[in-house]
Amino acid sequence: MSSSYHPKTDGQTKVLNRCLETYLRCFSSEQPRTWALWIHWAEYWYNTAYHTAVGLTSFEIVYGRKAPKIVQLWPQETAVASVAQELADGDELLRQVKYNLQRAQQRMTKQANAHRQTHIGKRA
Repeated sequence: MSSSYHPKTDGQTKVLNRCLETYLRCFSSEQPRTWALWIHWAEYWYNTAYHTAVGLTSFEIVYGRKAPKIVQLWPQETAVASVAQELADGDELLRQVKYNLQRAQQRMTKQANAHRQTHIGKRA
């Protein structure tokens, strides 16, 4: 048993915190001090992530349907300047996240391959 004041004793909380930290790093790797600006995206990610324990996403459990998809902005899609800016910011965000996730994947692959050994021998 653990108390809410000692999340380090709770393995599930540690795993979630580590996932959130990794996710926020992907968003804010260019400017680490801006991580708090991305909390709402981290929340969206968590609520739309598939949870194997329940077989659904948190969003599906709460609302009874799949979460809406984030769509890409088409030029001249809206005449409202603030909406157009928000959509353009979202596109830039997705571009940045894809780039950062690719970099992270390359680092992890390089790290994993550094410890692998090629075994050459007879096959049965």
